[in-house]
Parts: sequence; C-alpha cells; structure tokens
Amino acid sequence: MSLWTKYKNSSFILKMTTGFVLGILAGVIMGPDTEVFKPLGTLLIKLLSLIATPVVFLTVVLAVNQMNPAQLGRTGGKLIMYYGLTTAAAVLIGLGLALWISPGNSLSLPDAKVEKPATPSISDVIFNIVPDNFFAAFTSGNLMAILFLAIIIGYAMSGMRYSNEEKIQNYGTQLQTFFEAANELFFRILKGILLYAPIGIFAIGATTFGTQGWDTLTSLLEFTAVFYLGIILLWIFVYSGTLKLFNIPVLKFYANTKDAFTTAFFTSSSIASLPVAIESAKKAGVSDKMVNFSLPLGAVFNSDGGALRMGASIVFAANVTGANFSLMDYFTIILVGTLLSIGTAGIPAAGLVTLSVVLTMFDLPLEIVALIAGVDALIGMAGTASNVVGDVVGAAVVDQSEKKAEMA
Repeated sequence: MSLWTKYKNSSFILKMTTGFVLGILAGVIMGPDTEVFKPLGTLLIKLLSLIATPVVFLTVVLAVNQMNPAQLGRTGGKLIMYYGLTTAAAVLIGLGLALWISPGNSLSLPDAKVEKPATPSISDVIFNIVPDNFFAAFTSGNLMAILFLAIIIGYAMSGMRYSNEEKIQNYGTQLQTFFEAANELFFRILKGILLYAPIGIFAIGATTFGTQGWDTLTSLLEFTAVFYLGIILLWIFVYSGTLKLFNIPVLKFYANTKDAFTTAFFTSSSIASLPVAIESAKKAGVSDKMVNFSLPLGAVFNSDGGALRMGASIVFAANVTGANFSLMDYFTIILVGTLLSIGTAGIPAAGLVTLSVVLTMFDLPLEIVALIAGVDALIGMAGTASNVVGDVVGAAVVDQSEKKAEMA
C-alpha cells in the first residue's frame, strides 16, 4: 500500500490532530519564523469558504423544496425556539462564571489601538437580507442574502412540483434533478479539499503559536480557562441534557458527529465546516430534509459559543477598566451583541468585531479587543466547535420532534 493510499484511508480525526500538534511544536521551536507557513493556512480557509457558499445555497434549496408550507413553518418555529433557549443558557453561563471568577483584575491594557468598526443600524441589517440582484449576494459573500434566495427558490420549486399543470410539474422535477446533481458535484470537490486540510491545519497552528508567543497566552490564561469551563458546562448540561430529554443516546451521538466539531475547532469557522457538519448529522441519524434545512440556518443565526464568549468578555473588559455595570447593562450588552452577531456567525474573528461595537456603545476602550485577540485563536476554536454542536443537536431534537408529530 502506497504512502498516499495510507494517508487517504487514515482517520480524518487523526490527520487533523496530527497536523495541529505538529503545528504547535513548530510554533514553539521556530517562533515568528513560522510566518512562512501562513499561506498554507490561508489557502485552507479560502478553499473551505469557497466550497461553503454553493453548499449552503444548494442544500437549503433542496431542503425547502422537499417541505410543504406547513412543515416549513412548524420546523422553523421549533428551531428558532431552540436557538433562543440555548443562546440564553450560553449567555447566563458566560456571565455567571466570569462574575464569579473575575478574570482580568490583575491585567492592564496593552499599547495597542483598534480601529472602531462601523455600527450597522437595524434597518441596514434588515435590508441587507434582500440583495440588489441575484449575483450580488454571491459575489459579496452575503450569507443572509444567499439564504434568502435559497429559501424563495426552493419554495418556488416545491410549488412547481406540486402544480396542477403537468408541464410545470416536469419543469419542477427537472430543476430538482439539476440542483441534486450540482449538490453532489460540490460535495465531491469537498472530499478533495479535506485531503489537504491537515496541511492547512499545521500551518494555522504553527503561525498562531509562533507569532503570539507563550507570554501572551499565559497572561490571559485565567480568561481562557473561564471560557473553556463555560463551554464544558454548556456541552454537559445544555446539549447533553437536551439530547437526553429527547431520548437520543448522548455518547453515540457525539461519536457520530465528532468530525463536525473537530473540523470546526481546528478551522474556527462554522461556515467553512458546514459541509462536514451536514455529513456528520446524517451519520447520526438525522433526516436529510432536516439536516439540509436546519444546519445552514443555524450556521448563520445560531452562535452559542459567541454568546458565551460575549458574556465572559464583557465582564473581563469591566474588570480590566474598573467599570461597574448593572444587571440591566449586562442584559442590554448581550442583547445588542447577539443581534450584531447575526450574519457574522461562523466567520473567524467575527467575535472581536462584535465585541468592538459593544465596547464602543458603553464607552469602553477598544484596546480591550487587542488584549483578547491574544487568545482569540484558542477561544475561537472552542466557541466555533460549540456553535456547530449546538446546530447539530438542534437538528437532531427538532427532527425527533417532527417524527413523533408524524406518528401521532
């Protein structure tokens, strides 16, 4: 058996883990010289992002096409309720742990300036969902607009397939065949990209640990520990508890979906890891119809890891600057932060941008963002993995609920 064949047939998790560990070792040994590897990591993110957009569009089109209007409304309502409950739980966990442990009391601001980001208005967010033209949504990478187009196209296709006119029915069937073929095409491309993934993961690990240095990581260890403890509690009590509530075997579920959250962990992008999450959810027994509809939706709208991070980060910022916030202030901060995260969930470092906007609103120095950026890689990895797990758990429990409703 050739070396290439062994590599192709070896465990995906083993390849990803090996690449990341070797990257950390290279970063420790080479230091800033690891910048030479940066293009390899950038290439991986670009490849995954390239494939993610068509996969999001095609899977949502096909999912909506398979649903009748009653299913679409009922399923969407259940998902929104699930997203709201898990996001609220994540916020409470992040705030509670940070207020208890109080990270940042012994830290000071670095001599770094962060440019103030533009704050979008509510109307801007709403109008951003509807693109000026079809192609603008794809060229700009506007995921909200792409999702909007996919839903209306899928809905129109479904109407055509169930039309009373035979000619229109045939057109709808032909369109469905086209989208199914295109979907298969892009998933085959994905398989090729994932063969390169361990090399890109090595580069990301090497450049991150080589350029940031251990001093930065050590100084922010307490904040990072609070965040990771929150993530553990979120997985144990919220995700596992929800699975148990719907009689879904917890350990078996995590075993079947491990490719999804490990890919998200190593790439820090739930959008880029969406195709892997879709395959993992199907492996866990979630129906194709539910997977194709809920996971792209969750990748855009659901960000439990980001919500937990926001709660912990605001307390951290308050401790560093000596600011005093009331409970109402914390509630306002989390609400605004969650709204701003819509459309940016799944994009690496999006949490830093959202945090910048919230800090500006409360007249806190933006240098806090530069301080937290020192461990952004570590926080982003765990937060993104939680985002993806939350999406897959949501798909599983809503799918289980729908199956029980059909049997009743």
